[in-house]
Amino acid sequence: MSPLLEVPPMPARSSSFLSAYDALLARWPVPVEPIDVRTAHGTTRVNACGPRDGRPLVLLHGGGSTSAIWFANAGAWAEAGHRVLAVDLIGDPGRSVHDGDPLGGVPGLLGWLDAVLDRLGVEEADLCGHSYGGWIALTYALHAPGRVRRLALLDPTQCFAGFRPGYLLRAVPLFLPGRTAGRARAFLDRETGGDLDADFREVYALGYADFPASRVVTGPRPDAASLRAPALVLLAEGSRAHDVRAVAAGAGAVGAVAVLPGATHHNLPMAAAGEVNARVGAFLGEVGR
Repeated sequence: MSPLLEVPPMPARSSSFLSAYDALLARWPVPVEPIDVRTAHGTTRVNACGPRDGRPLVLLHGGGSTSAIWFANAGAWAEAGHRVLAVDLIGDPGRSVHDGDPLGGVPGLLGWLDAVLDRLGVEEADLCGHSYGGWIALTYALHAPGRVRRLALLDPTQCFAGFRPGYLLRAVPLFLPGRTAGRARAFLDRETGGDLDADFREVYALGYADFPASRVVTGPRPDAASLRAPALVLLAEGSRAHDVRAVAAGAGAVGAVAVLPGATHHNLPMAAAGEVNARVGAFLGEVGR
């Protein structure tokens, strides 16, 4: 998915985007507690669920998807006893508002996540990231190894292999002037073969149209060889974002890898929810209460 964006103060978001976001969040099968966390960069929305004394599980979505994407996953992990903390990436579509200091690159991005966890009182957590959120999760685990207990990565981009050139070419129109929801819908439909949850598709499309294109906050491929946390990498067999075999080969050096049939890069958390939930749940292990 499109990477995390660094943006100036946000314009007012459209009521149609906010309504679509809230409708997708309403599909979470457990009660959700919205938490607004203030940092120097602005206000970060965290959608929390599960027992307050459960072991923290921080979810980092792919660019443009918002934390509402976890509607098919968060309930299972919360019911297993985790305190699920699904973060809206600051500067990305969602309910976080980047009206403070610029991130200023990767160090600022990692410092922002440090500050969010500090204010939530989270000293150690499991991390699960999808797509670009996987890149953030892996980079953060290398940045703060004492703070990450276990790491689950769902079809992570730019972690173990680069993007396919064809995928980048198809994504170029997303960053050209004249951003429309129709352009985003067409991109998703092409990349998923049309197999995508309709409510999520609308959140992604309206968020894309509502938020201005901005400078990408990214960095080099992480040196995963120095990773200390146990890792699980789940890949989408039908991913067009990268060569799945190359990603699997690279990821195999740092953790367990599985390729999930019938899923694509953009629909993995939803289309393969049953297997994703079971595999991630087993990897994280029982939660002591």
